[in-house]
Amino acid sequence: MLIDHRTYTVKPGTMAKQAALYQEFGLKAQTRHLGQPLAWLITESGEVNTYVHIWVYKDAADRATKRAAMAADPEWQAYVQKNGEAGYLIAQKNSLMTPAAFAPINR
Repeated sequence: MLIDHRTYTVKPGTMAKQAALYQEFGLKAQTRHLGQPLAWLITESGEVNTYVHIWVYKDAADRATKRAAMAADPEWQAYVQKNGEAGYLIAQKNSLMTPAAFAPINR
């Protein structure tokens, strides 16, 4: 199992706008290709103005195949364009991780 932990930072005051943009234009296309995320979280305390997506894949090949199909989807491409034009995002960090043997993720 491969976990893709993605942290995004948005400009202060734009979290609600970013979430609404994703929900309206990105969510359907992304879940069509990647399935449901393990989590989609908005930071409550600590490093504010951030949100996290956590996606689960069988392995790196599964991730590559699904993300390539998503990238080729015109609906996803339209979202990426709208997202760039909105200008809310200022940083992104991705971490690919595997669960420890003593703490498996049961999906």
